[in-house]
Amino acid sequence: MAKDRKPRRPRAETPKGFRDYFGAEVTERTAMLAQIAEVYHRYGFDPLESSGVETVEALGKFLPDVDRPNEGVFAWQDDDAGWVALRYDLTAPLARVAAQYRNDLPSPYRRYAMGPVWRNEKPGPGRFRQFYQCDADTVGAPSVAADAEICAMLSDTLEAVGIPRGDYLVRVNNRKVLNGVMEVAGVLDPADPDRFADERGIVLRAIDKLDRLGPAGVRALLGAGREDQSGDFTKGAGLADEQADVVMGFMEAKRDSGAATVARLRELVGDSKTGTEGVDELETIADLLAAQGYGPDRVEIDPSVVRGLGYYTGPVFEAELTFEITDEKGRPRQFGSVAGGGRYDDLVKRFTGQAVPATGVSIGVDRLLAALRAKGRTSGETQGPVIVTVMDRNRMADYQAMAGELRQAGIRAEVYLGNPKNFGNQLKYADKRASPVAVIQGEDEAARGVVQIKDLVLGAKIAENASLEEWKSQPAQREIPRADLVTEIRAMLDREEG
Repeated sequence: MAKDRKPRRPRAETPKGFRDYFGAEVTERTAMLAQIAEVYHRYGFDPLESSGVETVEALGKFLPDVDRPNEGVFAWQDDDAGWVALRYDLTAPLARVAAQYRNDLPSPYRRYAMGPVWRNEKPGPGRFRQFYQCDADTVGAPSVAADAEICAMLSDTLEAVGIPRGDYLVRVNNRKVLNGVMEVAGVLDPADPDRFADERGIVLRAIDKLDRLGPAGVRALLGAGREDQSGDFTKGAGLADEQADVVMGFMEAKRDSGAATVARLRELVGDSKTGTEGVDELETIADLLAAQGYGPDRVEIDPSVVRGLGYYTGPVFEAELTFEITDEKGRPRQFGSVAGGGRYDDLVKRFTGQAVPATGVSIGVDRLLAALRAKGRTSGETQGPVIVTVMDRNRMADYQAMAGELRQAGIRAEVYLGNPKNFGNQLKYADKRASPVAVIQGEDEAARGVVQIKDLVLGAKIAENASLEEWKSQPAQREIPRADLVTEIRAMLDREEG
């Protein structure tokens, strides 16, 4: 008789394209999001938490290269035979909220949102299928003053989290300008907007990849297509050489000053009404920002910014960090983009049938955290709790009382809850927790009303660098009255933070 097979154990591994976040990473992200929220709040924006799951119909087909409802997103068929999906950004859900609650919300409606989004795309180094975004949007304001305000707020946000002026640029363009250029290039017919739609989508995505692929790579995507190093082929827009020349000219239109760039863009859009309107809007945005002190050292006009998503209808912007880092191959390169957004006046219209202007920005939270680490603004490490060690199992209540007093004083603390038999293991645990201080009290200390406090940070420094004489003159462990526990540990922590 065959033996019953034991159930197969599941493999303990993270799904491909996903990752886990521990300790300091979560703490630092929470702190950074609080700093960002403070800036958004100062500008009058209110928080919103929307559902992580939306109907596919509500999300729309706005991800690049999406042809079917369940392609590009994590989607499934619900019980009522309708398709639902995890949200791929925080903007499409906002459009649904703005339409659903339009009679209850103020107009304009300013909101910010923070949370994870999911994309069913090919993962790669530093590219995950789940990541955090932090958005701010204004719905119901047709004036480009709203776009200028978003750019100013984005600049303030970067400086608030620790990116100094000179290490970033908010770059601004206008989709209407690009539409005008595409009219001139013959891939946009104002009388039939749906004509050449596929080609325009490929053009938009190609331009958006300029910093990654370079002019030659973009040129290939404007033409027949491009094969990457892995052998994957990306279909091109199929433009003729003279058409591609017009588009490439647009991308190279940036000049030494904003005024010169605007003048060049006017030349490129020719008689296009849409293109001229876009250039006028860029001029207005630049004037509004300059009046508030946001000059070209913080915000500049840059025609190479187009943004890949298809729902943008006017101004688009991107925050680029300009300082150098070293890549995985040891080569210097600029850090690159950490935020982007723009105007999407037709997104809410999908639900209401009425035009509802909207504009906003999205910050890539993980990218911005990585930038702060690269600048030394955050270390990727966090201080652990004070560890109250256990010398006598029967005196657990006393140890819990010590931890309770420390917590009530605002000091992070915990009692060791593992097997206390081996005291050395308790100190190893404290070290693994990055604990600054260990509290020790045996029967003798309890009888005398004292405790031992061990400065683990100082102890590590002494063990690493100090001579025997220095070690004797600066003992890392000392005895204090039990009543002075909170005061003494507070002083130790203050010295270490100082």
